[in-house]
Amino acid sequence: MVEKRKLEFFVLRYVPDAVKGEFVNIGLVMFEPGGNDAGFAEIRFTKDWGRVRCLDPQADIHALAALEKDIRSQLIEVRDREGLIRRIEDAFSNLVQLSAVKGCLAEDPAEELKLLTRLYLKRRVVVPQREELEVERQRGVGKRYILDEMQHEFKRAGVWKLLMHGVPISRYGHPKDPFKFDFGYRVGNQIKLFHAVSMSANVDGAVLLATRYQKVTPAMEKTTGAAPMLTALVEAGLDKNRNEVAFAWEMMEESRITVAEVTEMARIAETARVELRA
Repeated sequence: MVEKRKLEFFVLRYVPDAVKGEFVNIGLVMFEPGGNDAGFAEIRFTKDWGRVRCLDPQADIHALAALEKDIRSQLIEVRDREGLIRRIEDAFSNLVQLSAVKGCLAEDPAEELKLLTRLYLKRRVVVPQREELEVERQRGVGKRYILDEMQHEFKRAGVWKLLMHGVPISRYGHPKDPFKFDFGYRVGNQIKLFHAVSMSANVDGAVLLATRYQKVTPAMEKTTGAAPMLTALVEAGLDKNRNEVAFAWEMMEESRITVAEVTEMARIAETARVELRA
């Protein structure tokens, strides 16, 4: 099996009016973080400038198209992410803005770049949610993908209708807190909870889950008379050598959250079937 390579990318957006904040994606930069001259680094620009003209009829298309050549030359000169981003921002001011940097894993960086180019630069001003979700499913990442796998396995085990769906923590913490655990069921003196946590792009959700769960656990146990036991389902194959992933993983475990990869869902669903006598 070919080892997947760690990659990072960001999107360049044309923003003619900073006040309105409307934008069109015009480019995408991908590179291997910490790479040397042999590391992958490439840029793709839109070929359909009609979207830009629709947003801004006065746009200087020739100047925007020239950015691709300019940035490609900078990719050769500047291999670290921070340096590259700083130079782009300094050169193009607010007219061209950069999205947040996202991470991904791929066996073939060039093919991954093609996939992301279709997602972010083809045809539409705003990427439809359904298209973005489909790409995530194909890559095995994202909260929606994890939820779909959880639903599939719980249904296959015959326990879907026996589960609690959307367990609110407002009963046990701040009454206006909108957060809900995805699924749960009670067995004996335990409440087993399950929550999808995507960590492929960033770990904010995992950190927030650890913090919230730690605070709400005592009140939940006191109110229900049952000990909560939370399992966080995450993407398979996460790189635990990444500091942010290791940090979030440890935070969840320190908060007494069991962390399981989504590939373990069949086992988890089978345990639920046995415990719920389905």
